[in-house]
Amino acid sequence: MTSERKINANRANARASTGPKTAPGRTRVARNAFRHGLSLPVCSDPVLSEEVETLARKIAGPDADAISMAFARQIAEAQIDLRRVCDARHRLLSNTMSNQYYDTHANARRKVKLIGLLLRPDAPEMSVETLTKLVTSTPQGPRKLATILSQEAKQLLALDRYERRARSKRKSAIRGFDATQKQSRSVMSSVTSDMQL
Repeated sequence: MTSERKINANRANARASTGPKTAPGRTRVARNAFRHGLSLPVCSDPVLSEEVETLARKIAGPDADAISMAFARQIAEAQIDLRRVCDARHRLLSNTMSNQYYDTHANARRKVKLIGLLLRPDAPEMSVETLTKLVTSTPQGPRKLATILSQEAKQLLALDRYERRARSKRKSAIRGFDATQKQSRSVMSSVTSDMQL
């Protein structure tokens, strides 16, 4: 049984952890779910809904029954979700790779700190060339890619979770669709054999 002291401490902690207090902090937190839009269902976008229907009709065929069409829609939704994840990953990597000023967060903080030190009255002497080289240096080539992958690992992992979820949904829908098709074929063959008798 939890003591009264522990209950009061938990309540005090809960009151203290109410999220960001400042307006910019609240704005930033409010945008968390809109980073890439992958948490929204495919059917919430009318354009994607049309794509789902078109793909589902191609998967199910022209004379599909309602159950087969429902599974075909699930397969199509998952496939569109997979495409959205791949597009989001591509956008993330291409935008960061094309950013010529991309740097690690730690290096950016060091550069800001260096500029702050140089603005003080007792700043050390440094040539403009050296200062320019220090401030504008960024990783290039394979080092830049490695830096991006390590810095953006959290976002890439989130995209991987969305991808795994979409693949799992698609696999399950394909199994259901196949089972429905198999059952439909067995019913048709039994009807055909009954007609021959």
